[in-house]
Amino acid sequence: MPEVAESIAVIGGGSWGTALAVLFARSRPGAVIPLWVYEPDLAQAMAETRTNKIFLPGIALPPEIRPSADLRACRAPVLVMATPSHALRPTLARMASDLPPEAVLVLATKGLEANSLLRASEVVESVLGANASSRLATLSGPTFAREIALGEPAAVVIASRDVGLGRVLQRQLATPTLRLYTTSDVVGVELAASLKNVIAIASGICQGLGLGSNTRAALIARGLAEITRLVVAAGGQADTVAGLAGLGDLVLTCTGELSRNRALGIALGEGRTLESYRATTPMVAEGVPTTRAACALAERLGVEMPITQQMRRVLFEGLAPQLALAELMQRPPKAENGVERGKVT
Repeated sequence: MPEVAESIAVIGGGSWGTALAVLFARSRPGAVIPLWVYEPDLAQAMAETRTNKIFLPGIALPPEIRPSADLRACRAPVLVMATPSHALRPTLARMASDLPPEAVLVLATKGLEANSLLRASEVVESVLGANASSRLATLSGPTFAREIALGEPAAVVIASRDVGLGRVLQRQLATPTLRLYTTSDVVGVELAASLKNVIAIASGICQGLGLGSNTRAALIARGLAEITRLVVAAGGQADTVAGLAGLGDLVLTCTGELSRNRALGIALGEGRTLESYRATTPMVAEGVPTTRAACALAERLGVEMPITQQMRRVLFEGLAPQLALAELMQRPPKAENGVERGKVT
């Protein structure tokens, strides 16, 4: 893998992909940062106006960023994948024939594939082959796109089964305002990053219902517990859930004003429908499709996830948020840490 830090392209012109491109461009003056944008008209507008008015308004694009709707124009030794989870597979399929065998993919996509229940790295392997795992890494942590683009300090984790690759990327992707930590627990990082969005919708519902800090704190704590159960059952590490990709991102997404999943939850708590809210924003709330996938994965692995299961009923089965909360509160009493049964409850 090359040590040329400026050899980076970003695939995905939403808020997160644009913010990452801005971050990398500012720390590599004079280098070219290709940014692939799915919509040709948006790519052209970004090139002409030097801003992404749809997904990241008010942030100037440095001259190093080259927006393009042509995937072939967005080649680099390191490709940062920042598409929504539902777009990852088709985008990879389009890239596959032109992708150099030595190219490294850094996954900044959070979510589970709807039908297959695959994590992002598993989607890559299913498209590009099992050998792709040796050049894969996942980037995650408590980050809002706008704050990253504004240059506010943040810390994330880079997960790769190849420890050496993780360390190289740790050096390559770090900037004066972004600190990276490494881990080999790809399963834990990807699941925690995906599942926190579901709990964030629930947190927003609590706010929309007019509930206070006690409720939100309890929800975050118990949400963390059920995320941990699923991560461990899937082969990940509980310690990962206590880190940046788990607790850090969970707290941010459940409490931050810029959280799109929390904003959706607030709307639901105030009585709006999922369809009416979606019609008002171009932003993707990854927690919606992840809710269904997480419930299916939990059922497959025999894991109890009561908050996530109630969110599925609210989002897709018409259950009133007030009733969902009441049913959660009326569940049979349990030990907090599962000591009585020898497992996490």
